[in-house]
Amino acid sequence: MEKIRCLAVDDEPLALDILANYIQKTPNLSLVATCTEPLEALSLIQQGKVDLLFLDIQMPTLTGIQFLRVMNGKCKTILTTAYSEYALEGYEYDVADYLLKPISFERFLKAVQKAVGQFSMGSLQSSVGGGQSSIGSLQSSIGNENSETLSSPTTTQQQQLDFIFVKTEYKIQKINLSDILYLEGLKDYVSIYTTTERILTLQTMKKMEEMLPSNRFVRVHKSYIVSLEKIETIERQRIFIGKNTIPVGDSFQKDFMKLIG
Repeated sequence: MEKIRCLAVDDEPLALDILANYIQKTPNLSLVATCTEPLEALSLIQQGKVDLLFLDIQMPTLTGIQFLRVMNGKCKTILTTAYSEYALEGYEYDVADYLLKPISFERFLKAVQKAVGQFSMGSLQSSVGGGQSSIGSLQSSIGNENSETLSSPTTTQQQQLDFIFVKTEYKIQKINLSDILYLEGLKDYVSIYTTTERILTLQTMKKMEEMLPSNRFVRVHKSYIVSLEKIETIERQRIFIGKNTIPVGDSFQKDFMKLIG
């Protein structure tokens, strides 16, 4: 049975790793390549080597929307991004689906099913006729896992916990709150700096801010959240935590200074 040839395009290597892993463990999908450079991806598509494209919208060289215009419908596309406001514009180009980061495997499978259903009748549609059932069976096999996913604790519950769980690469990692120094937002993922290591998670700063107890962590910049107990000194609009200097954003300064009295 011929597999659906997939290409993933994103300027963030971590996001590409996750998509590649999802594609490789999904029946009837074949990973052609992963690209951080849109022009390289465009060449593969123009050569007719791609059936289904996973495309990030926010890229520096060529945005996803610009890419869709140039590609001109040569393959089915599933958009991936951390910014929901771009979804509507993407649908104007007849994309199969839209995935909001961080992407779960269950949501990935639903998008693939939708794309398979949109393939035009032809050799590819015939070859993947059993694709939906295969993917469906895979969904059933992980049904128990997905039905038991942890719900996010409320703010009150979170303040009573001494740890959080975050997804990093292909695992879920426990992090003790007392070990966290600060967090830095880096486009589609967050870098968590602890006393012993740096942990990357495909997550948004807004979500991390909701996960962390507000009585112990405060957002001081659009790109930074700091642990109050780890702050050593404050000088003008700079926070010092060990050898690290964290800027305080203008829009956050008033609330931050009020918080620390």
